[in-house]
Amino acid sequence: MTTKYFIEKKSKLIFRIIKDKVFAAFLLLLAVIAVIPLFFILYYLAKQGIASINIEFFLQLPRPVGETGGGISNALIGTFLLILFSVLFSFPIGVLTGVYLSENREGKISSAAKLSIDILQGIPSIVIGIIAYIWLVKPFGRFSGFSGSFALALLMIPIIAKSTEETLKMIPYSLKEASYALGIPYYRTILKVILPTGTSGILTGLLLGIARVAGETATLLFTAFGNPFMNLNIFKPVNSIPLMIFNYATSPYPEWHKLAWGASFVLVIFILTLNLVSKWILKKFQIKF
Repeated sequence: MTTKYFIEKKSKLIFRIIKDKVFAAFLLLLAVIAVIPLFFILYYLAKQGIASINIEFFLQLPRPVGETGGGISNALIGTFLLILFSVLFSFPIGVLTGVYLSENREGKISSAAKLSIDILQGIPSIVIGIIAYIWLVKPFGRFSGFSGSFALALLMIPIIAKSTEETLKMIPYSLKEASYALGIPYYRTILKVILPTGTSGILTGLLLGIARVAGETATLLFTAFGNPFMNLNIFKPVNSIPLMIFNYATSPYPEWHKLAWGASFVLVIFILTLNLVSKWILKKFQIKF
């Protein structure tokens, strides 16, 4: 091989490196351009929202039209109740489905379950709200937080099931074989070895599911409906932060607009925190073998 050959190879390599750097810079520029409007939106939301937040905002009920002040305590409590019961509905079903799919990767039942999860994940939230309305609201003749939690649970189940399945698939089969070698039965192997090992992915799926449903409005319009008063009875209509934002933002009253800005800021911070915590859990407790 001559010196000319090596010079040509080096030139081509340098050209490829320069081309790679230029393309990476171009992609970075496009990403910045795409993110800039989002930062402006978040800045305006924070500017309007922080100005509306004080102690009364979290502790008091909304006041009638024409009166200044008031808060969103009923919406905070209602959101907590809706998320709590939706987790109680969806978490066991989602985890059990994920475990089954990870343990039985082939078969008619597994294929049907995977297809059902994919379909459920692709259904618009407003359709889920209509389904919950037909199943629970119309037969019982009343809106309720229970029906709202059920609708939110239907949205959470695919996320939890997918996250659980993908996490448990990453666990080496040798770990299960080691458990069997010690005489541990199958069900205890799943409960005591497999599930604890995949805790990070399961918790991440749960947090992402909560973040997914925390801002849902269309679903709750057909189920929880909203309530201007404080209500702790899950079988009666309850308010939530997304419902309150929708109702107050579309009203003609400046006092309600102010509360809507503050509630929007609180909701964005809550969802952002959940996403950051889920990323931290996934990174901190990721499966390593």
